[in-house]
Amino acid sequence: MANTYLLEVGVEEMPAHVVTPSIKQLHERVANYLKEERISFDQIQDYSTPRRLALLITGLGDKQPDVDESVKGPAKKIAQDADGNWTKAAIGFSRGQGATVDDIEFKDVKGVEYVFVEKHIAGKPVAEVLQGLPDVITSMTFPTLMKWGYNNLQFIRPIRWLVSLLNDQVVPFSILDVKAGRTTRGHRFLGHNVELKNASDYVDALYKEFVIVDSAKRKQIISDQIDAIVEEHNWVIDKDADLLEEVTNLVEWPTSFAGSFDEKYLVLPDEVLITSMKDNQRFFYLRDHAGKLLPHFIAVRNGNKEYLENVIKGNERVLVPRLEDAKFFYEEDQKLTIDQYVDRLKRVSFHDKISSMYDKMQRTAVIARLIGQRLGLTDEELADLDRAAHIYKFDLTTQMVGEFAELQGVMGEIYAKLFGEKADVATAIREHYMPISAEGALPQTKLGAILAIADKLDSILSFFAVDMIPSGSNDPYALRRQAFGIVRIINDRGWHLSLLGIQPELIKAFAAAQITTDFDLTKNMAAVRQFFLDRMKQFFSAQKLRHDIIDAVTDTKADDIENIFEAATAINDHKDDANFKDAVEALTRVVRIAKKGKQDSTSTINPALFENPSEQKLYDAVAEVKKQAADRTIAENFTALRSLSPVITEYFDENMIMDKNEDIRNNRLAQLGELARLTRLMGNLDDLIVK
Repeated sequence: MANTYLLEVGVEEMPAHVVTPSIKQLHERVANYLKEERISFDQIQDYSTPRRLALLITGLGDKQPDVDESVKGPAKKIAQDADGNWTKAAIGFSRGQGATVDDIEFKDVKGVEYVFVEKHIAGKPVAEVLQGLPDVITSMTFPTLMKWGYNNLQFIRPIRWLVSLLNDQVVPFSILDVKAGRTTRGHRFLGHNVELKNASDYVDALYKEFVIVDSAKRKQIISDQIDAIVEEHNWVIDKDADLLEEVTNLVEWPTSFAGSFDEKYLVLPDEVLITSMKDNQRFFYLRDHAGKLLPHFIAVRNGNKEYLENVIKGNERVLVPRLEDAKFFYEEDQKLTIDQYVDRLKRVSFHDKISSMYDKMQRTAVIARLIGQRLGLTDEELADLDRAAHIYKFDLTTQMVGEFAELQGVMGEIYAKLFGEKADVATAIREHYMPISAEGALPQTKLGAILAIADKLDSILSFFAVDMIPSGSNDPYALRRQAFGIVRIINDRGWHLSLLGIQPELIKAFAAAQITTDFDLTKNMAAVRQFFLDRMKQFFSAQKLRHDIIDAVTDTKADDIENIFEAATAINDHKDDANFKDAVEALTRVVRIAKKGKQDSTSTINPALFENPSEQKLYDAVAEVKKQAADRTIAENFTALRSLSPVITEYFDENMIMDKNEDIRNNRLAQLGELARLTRLMGNLDDLIVK
């Protein structure tokens, strides 16, 4: 018989951003539990609201399948003594399997006889298996956890009720003092408790109590309601997907409505108005067909249309103070100059172990100029970059950013334009924060990208210099995200920047700019390098690159991040070529023998010691590759190295590397060492797996 089972965990209102990942987690954990317990099912349907996580499982099997297994015990020589009597080992084994020594039989395993007991394990009824779900529920993880009462259990919010219904029968269990039953709860204000007769009644029964448990249906209803309002007023809306998801998880019975605010607030920048509406109040903002922001918004109520006018007025009243504050701050902020705001940064701490925010800007300006010069910026571009780098944090001391922290950078760009700064300078101020998440948007301008790299690099180097290095899950200053951002920007731009060992050069540049620090940038150079290489591994993994290729290209002495990207691309593009295996095996043979020979870059090659034509042939071929290496791309160098495969094979066929003559032996090892150093352009090819 196919069964239907309902599991509902009722809680106090959860934060909206937690609801969707929580129901997905519960689904996955329950599905895995049923599979581990060998209970078959057809489908698991997810249902969720701010107050509940529920699963409706259909096609559930009646019981676990019976299992017949042969259990192996000790060897016969251990199970019986010399007289054939059963030993304690045999007796203990059989008892542990719920059997007696009479049930023991012997089987040959690779020439040795062992004790075996045949067991028949009857499958448990599904109702008995489902009683283990409390452990599944309480093992869930959340970004924040709560305790309540005098209990030790931690959960996203206090658990208030549980439903555990197999067809029309309660499967009993409890979590703390909450016992599972058949009673669920309707809408907090509009509905009532509901006693479910059958698990399949769940959706319809709650709908009658003003709860739409299907989040996809709830989202569609909200979307349709918004569309109807927009069409009625001939407005234009950017129906933000993230906001739509959020409001869906804030309500159980949605009713959308339109509200308004005074047109006088339209003097504020759009970004300020949108932040006030969208981020602070969860309102959808509106525009006319010319793209101009309108003094209207759409919001979603958790309830029906009764007394909707009061709700609209209440939401309008809540918005006005935010807009009034923003208007006041906007006007007040324009009474000072950028230089005055920058001066205030001298009293703003970047970190008490490092420096003020003002000092951070001075360091960032030096780093930015160094990068700009390497990239060949014009004098005008360098001047604009320098200006941006010396002011880019100024908006942190404005009243607007003090109130609306999420507008840092955004207000910097707006105020910079108002104060007469050049457009590219203003844009760089906003873009230096990018990307603001692991997969966030990247800077679109050259100056913005350079400033973003410089700012993030200063943060990473500074924190590492004072031994504040991320470990495990501990990364309070988001240094991993910042390093990953640098990696993404460089990859996006294709810039060749030797950043992995830049500290000594920066110290000289700081000294030239008369910038002093209380920390030693070279203190953890190796750790900084590995930190970036780990971020590159993360990047390559996200691109589904083979693990051996990732290991090969990141096992490198290169300082240029873009070279590592190009090496990965070159190897990945040719990994399926017909001659790839032979070429890599030839090159890695060179690498391994050279490593054993311990030759370094000071070892010289003497052609006068060559005994066979293949030595001269390899010498000439390597010299040609080496001569052109600096002018070739990494991909071209890889092709050139691969072309050496026949020459290398011939070389090994004709020559005994470890010759008895020490001079000849060292000369050949020096040859291989030179070629091995060339292969390091690609990383460590010895890490590649070729079969």
